[in-house]
Amino acid sequence: MIKRNLQKELEDIIKKEEALGHRPRLLLHACCGPCSSYCMEYLEKYFDLTVFFYNPNIDDNIEYRHRVEEAKRLIEEMNFENEVKFIEGDYDPNIFYSRIKGYENEKEGGKRCDICFELRLHEAAKAAADYGFDYFTTSLTISPMKNANKLCEIGEEVAKEYNVRYLPSDFKKKNGYKRSVDLSKEHNLYRQDYCGCSFSKRESIERAKGREKTNVRLI
Repeated sequence: MIKRNLQKELEDIIKKEEALGHRPRLLLHACCGPCSSYCMEYLEKYFDLTVFFYNPNIDDNIEYRHRVEEAKRLIEEMNFENEVKFIEGDYDPNIFYSRIKGYENEKEGGKRCDICFELRLHEAAKAAADYGFDYFTTSLTISPMKNANKLCEIGEEVAKEYNVRYLPSDFKKKNGYKRSVDLSKEHNLYRQDYCGCSFSKRESIERAKGREKTNVRLI
């Protein structure tokens, strides 16, 4: 996979649209409030922005509702120059589990995650086409743990199916991730310590136990 300068690609598209006098409609797939915070702050200056919350990978309804409400609260609290809208997709974890069947024991960051990304971006592309958006993209690229080039590859592939455009991004660039942490603190956001699925939750618990053992040995 050729490593692309996705931040420059994004900036070039913004400049091109501005030169044409356009303010395109953009659907931002949001994985959670903290990750989408900086993405919204950056994008709403240049796009007519709508946040799309579609995450059937989240392991239980209580966690899911918590993340939805935090994302909605953040939109209400942030001082945007322009209105930012919100669309909540369907929540059916069975779809996620059926897609990743056979990959339950993959480590986080492997094939199971790629399937999960494809599932969520596929639905975002469909929604972008259904609602007539010019572009769609995802807040997932802000995570230091996520491969933005891989996400872009998946996004551009599913975009072809619905004849919509995927907006290339690597929101962690230009201190985007740091800004998202600052915004999360400023708005007292719930910051989960796992991506969402039961498998990532299990790995997060195991990592925490490992840190506890290390601390005990150090003491």
